[in-house]
Parts: sequence; structure tokens; C-alpha cells
Amino acid sequence: MTAVLQPPLGEDALRALFTKPYGAPGPTPEQWRALYDEAVHFTDPTQERQGLEAYIVAQKWLLQRCDDVFLEADAVALSGDVAFVEWTMGLKIKGIEFLYPGTSRLRLGADGRIVDHRDYFDFVGPTFTPVPLVGGFVRWLYGRFVA
Repeated sequence: MTAVLQPPLGEDALRALFTKPYGAPGPTPEQWRALYDEAVHFTDPTQERQGLEAYIVAQKWLLQRCDDVFLEADAVALSGDVAFVEWTMGLKIKGIEFLYPGTSRLRLGADGRIVDHRDYFDFVGPTFTPVPLVGGFVRWLYGRFVA
């Protein structure tokens, strides 16, 4: 009987990757390396990184600059070498909680590891709306130019 290689990222693995309760540690570098290709390309509204080591540094930096980080997977869809994960991310910074609903598009390589990871979410609204004075201005801008 020949063993069939299973890609490391099925629906359960994706849910686990995109789940981190407040107070829980983030993934270790070894966990990232098991799921991401060495040459992974990562993009979100605030940054673009090339390579696994740069991606790991970006994730560590996020965890270090926040008091705590929360991530919860909602819907997961897989089709061929592409996966989408809807999620909610919470960041606690200086006593304020910022919530970001978003989606990640993941492209998988031949070995099933992530070779391209792109996050889509509104950074400006959730970041600045809770801030006194600035929040009112952001809501006005959104009402004037977005709504």
C-alpha cells in the first residue's frame, strides 16, 4: 500500500492557524515553518514581507507591541491551491481593544505549504474610530467619501 501525502493545510489546520484566544501564546517559529514556504510572500494593509524569516519577525513584532492579540476563524473555503479564511482579529493596546474583521487569501505550493498570504481588512476605521477626537473625524471622512 502506497502512502498518500496529505497537504498540511486542510480546513481544521486553517482554523487552528487562525485561532488564538486572548492570553494564549502565538505560534512558534517551528509551527510557522511547518505551514509556510521559505519564500512566502505576505501582504496586508500595513506591510509587505518576502520570505519566511521576515514573516516570522512581523508576527513576533505584532505580538510584542500589543498587550494581547486575539484571532478567531469564521468561514474557511478551500479550492485547489487557494484557501480563504474569514476571521476577526482583536488587538489590545494601552487598555483599548481594536477589532478588525478580515479575510486572508492563501495560495498553496506543490507541497501544500503557504507560498502567498494576503490579508484584506479595513485598518483605518477600526484603528482610529475609538480614539477621542480623531474617531469623530474618521467617521465624518467615511460618511463623506466612503458611504
